Amino acid sequence: MGSIPVDEILAGECVEAMKSLPDESIDLVFADPPYNLQLGGDLHRPDNSKVNAVDNDWDQIGGFDDYDLFTWQWMEQARRVLKPNGAIWVIGSYHNIFRVGGILQDAGFWVLNDIIWRKSNPMPNFKGTRFTNAHETLIWAAKTKEGRPTFNYAAMKALNDGIQMRSDWTLPICGGAERLKDDEGKKAHPTQKPEALLHRVLLSTTNPGDVVLDPFFGTGTTGAAAKRLGRHYIGIERDPGYIDVARQRLADIEPASREALSVTQSKRAQPRIPFGALVERGMVKPGDTLYCPKGRHTARVRADGSLIAGKRAGSIHQVGAQIQSAPSCNGWTYWHVRTKAGLAPIDVLRAEVRASLEN
Repeated sequence: MGSIPVDEILAGECVEAMKSLPDESIDLVFADPPYNLQLGGDLHRPDNSKVNAVDNDWDQIGGFDDYDLFTWQWMEQARRVLKPNGAIWVIGSYHNIFRVGGILQDAGFWVLNDIIWRKSNPMPNFKGTRFTNAHETLIWAAKTKEGRPTFNYAAMKALNDGIQMRSDWTLPICGGAERLKDDEGKKAHPTQKPEALLHRVLLSTTNPGDVVLDPFFGTGTTGAAAKRLGRHYIGIERDPGYIDVARQRLADIEPASREALSVTQSKRAQPRIPFGALVERGMVKPGDTLYCPKGRHTARVRADGSLIAGKRAGSIHQVGAQIQSAPSCNGWTYWHVRTKAGLAPIDVLRAEVRASLEN
């Protein structure tokens, strides 16, 4: 991977460490920055036991101006290192996500989605003074408006039992055996994210072999998900204790096989096959008749891959739209060829061509 320190953890402050990375060298950034929580004193449960709130020094940046400046600094570096079609994910709570989102847009990123991570087992609001804070927000954004970041739509649909994946994700918070502990049995990191969350993020917006940068690596959840999914990671972390935990965690992970890492492909991600390629290969011949799904409308194939139907002429999409008086038409599914088993969409023939290219 050249001079990029893949599958390594860089010790130090995130901004300075990112400056060491080459321009346009990263496929995806996943950032879980300090939330800069504005805590109002100790919090206790009804039995008077103290709640272990996030009060670590790394989460306290200062006032809003200080936090905004810090966000600008790391975000400018993140945008610099992203490839032209790269993307960024940022996760936060109501304490910081609105400030981060505004700066994200001001820095030139193009927001694609905001995802609500609905926690199936959130911490209750013990004081009873507010609604139970049961979600966090993730923002997914492209480096530029013109960028074409990876989105494995079909894989997400398969992960969701054949139904489109929505922008509200219900997942439990990190707990049980997944929750990392120190030598004293305490949480190794107070805000460790569940690996299921990172699995979904990386599966949806990266491909095997991609490089994922996490500038706030903590105990390495991003790296763990990346390694399991055959992606490369670069982590940045300033706390030596977290680095030790992350390195031990990552050393114990075996990536899946190449075959297991393949996912359902979206048609958009597959090689483009023009209809003319079917004509060139003799799968459809000049003069052949194509039929609409119910066989009522027909068109004839011309040598250059265009169609003619009466006075209408053009591509498979244009003629299909004209016949239906529709603004658009997917000619691959509209037009059919006659087979021994009946009418079959020409998309079946396109699939045969794609399969031949893969073999």
